[in-house]
Amino acid sequence: MEPDKLMNGISKEILTALKEMGKAKTPEEKLIHSKTVKNLCDSLGVFLGLLSDMELYDDEDESIPF
Repeated sequence: MEPDKLMNGISKEILTALKEMGKAKTPEEKLIHSKTVKNLCDSLGVFLGLLSDMELYDDEDESIPF
């Protein structure tokens, strides 16, 4: 699966979980949804971190000024 599609899917799941958390009545339900949101955000953070790391090494075409 492509990283863009994966990140978009995770983002949509985060929004869905946040909406469900807003509808939750009990603290236990809110805790479950907040853990889900945290895990999804951590997963999205991994992809964003990988992209920023890849961007650091993407300057092979540029010459190094001396």
